[in-house]
Order: sequence, then C-alpha cells, then structure tokens
Amino acid sequence: MATRFFLISLFLFFSHPALALDQESFAMCISKLRQAGLEAGLPAQVISQHLDDVKLNEKVVELDRSQPEFTSSFADYFTRRVSEQRIEKGREKYRRHRPLLDTLTREYGIPGHYLVAFWGLETNYGGYLGNIPTLDALATLTCEGRRGDYFRGELFNALRILQAGDVDASQMKGSWAGAMGHTQFIPTSYQSFAVDFTGDGKRDIWSDDPSDSLASTAAYLAKSGWKSGQKWGAEMGTAAASSATPVQILQPDAGGPRFAIFNNFKAIKRYNNSDNYAIGVGHLSDRIAGGGPIQASFGPDKYGLTIDDRKALQERLTARGFDTDGTDGVIGPNSRKAITAYQQSQGLPATGDPSRELLARLG
Repeated sequence: MATRFFLISLFLFFSHPALALDQESFAMCISKLRQAGLEAGLPAQVISQHLDDVKLNEKVVELDRSQPEFTSSFADYFTRRVSEQRIEKGREKYRRHRPLLDTLTREYGIPGHYLVAFWGLETNYGGYLGNIPTLDALATLTCEGRRGDYFRGELFNALRILQAGDVDASQMKGSWAGAMGHTQFIPTSYQSFAVDFTGDGKRDIWSDDPSDSLASTAAYLAKSGWKSGQKWGAEMGTAAASSATPVQILQPDAGGPRFAIFNNFKAIKRYNNSDNYAIGVGHLSDRIAGGGPIQASFGPDKYGLTIDDRKALQERLTARGFDTDGTDGVIGPNSRKAITAYQQSQGLPATGDPSRELLARLG
C-alpha cells in the first residue's frame, strides 16, 4: 500500500503541467527523485553522491520556453544560424578534420560535411559547449513539471553516465536542456549512440578533440535511417531538387523559399524535431561542400518588412546612434532595445516593434 501511494503521488507530482518552483518545492522534488532513482535501479551511492548537491536553476525554465527552432520565423532562424561566417568556418573545419571525416564516412556512411554541419549548428564548431551543470538543468526541468517524465528519464541516464565513469560530474556541463558535448547529445542519446572512437576507454564528447563527438553523431544518423548516396533535400527550382522524387514539398514561411524534401530529412529530424533545424543542417552541409546560397528571396515578415528592409532599419538606427549590435536583418533583443530608445527620443510610443513607417522616418 505504501509503495502504491508513493507511485501515485510521484505520478501526480511529475505529471503536473508546471510547478512554481522555489527552494522548498525543489527540495521536496529531489527527495522524491532519490526514491524514484532507487526504484529505477540506480545505486544508492550514486544517487547520494550526485543528487545531494544539485541546485535549482531558474534560468533553465525560462530558456525552455523560448527555443529558437520553434519560436523564430524561418527567415530569422536561417539568417542567424547559417551565416556566411559559419559557412566559412565550417569549410575550414572540414579541411582540418578531413582524414577523420573520411574515416567516419567509410565506417558509418555519413558524408563528412553533414557531420560538420551538425557540429556548426549545435555549438559553433565547439566554440560554446554550454556551461550549465547537466544535473542542475535536468533536475530543474524534472521538478518544474511541464515535461517532468521526460526529463526525469534524462536525469537518471545522466547519473548512469557518471556511474560508468565516462566523465566527472564537475565536467558534465552543457545546455539548459541537458545536451552535452560538441554535438549536444542528451543523456539518453548518449547511452544509445555515443562511441569511444579514440579508444581511450571513454566516450568523451566533452574533450577539445571532437573525434568521439563526430563519430557518435555519425553512429546516431546511421541508426536513424540515413540512406547513403541520398541528399537531405534541395531548394525548389534547382537541379538538385529534380534529382530524386521528393517525399514532401516544404515552405517554412509564406512567400519564402520552397524545398524538395528527401528521406534523409527524417534522419536529421531524429536529432532535433524541427523543420527549421533540419533545413539549417542540410543547407549548411551543402554550403560547406561548395554549394551555392538559397536563390529565392525571403518574404516579408509580420510587420511587412523584408530581410533587406530590416537590415536597412538596423543600419539607419545605428547611424543615428542607436546601436543594434549588427545588421543581420534579425530583429532581436538588441534591435528592439535600439528601436525603443529611438522611439522614446522622438516622443513616439515605445513599442520596440519595427515597421515600414519607422523605416521611412529614419530614411
């Protein structure tokens, strides 16, 4: 009876759509997680050693609500994530690691430029692997409750990784969602797909050497249905788009580019279930391999502005002394701050929103 009551209370606790977390409720949740970990077969020593020190991270909950793959328009996401700088850096990384990448292609069937593209989108080629303690992130998301069951499973697998000795707890850091290493593996994917390619006895995706990470990504894709010799997709109207029968025609933004989608698109989405992300990986891989840019123009946004309009708006604001911190055509927090400051200086309603009227006024 006591066990049944515990399991019912645990279900209710973790299936709550969202909990207002404070230190007291977080501590109560961790107490329940200790018992749940034992029920899941984790050793008491591992649970005690690693859960005693976890901390509530409120920033993690905030970031969970604003994932760019799902909250940005395709134009904004694509412009920021597949920049010319990222393309050039990807080509340099591809050249530098060509022997490793060719070996992985022979072993797993995944072209090296795709592996570099995943690396580029996930961490800017290892430039930022994330510095949030993984256990803190996963415990916070578990206890917050919106996707508690999912993150509880990830937390327990993170503990199993520590138990196996692949990494020290002090080095197990990553994104707000518990993704780790050069290509941002969540613990469950790590358990299923990570490989010790270097042969040092550890599946070390945190090392400065990206070999294990790139090999693990290749293994992931190979086991996710990747078809050798096939593309991810191609922009409609290009020769590559007519090279095979597409399984889907995709237009992420009304009035923007259209893409013929092939089967390997599904394998990319197994990594991150976002059309924007999958197109970003696919196109970045094409550019790294020497392909050209997208030919079609992006349509106007909800404010009636094209990407060139938004770039012009940023340029004009910056020239007036309201620095937007770049002119990439993406109206992010810095651009909105600059717009607000300009509006206030002119006695206008301080909305922070771009508009054609504002662009004309700055003309």
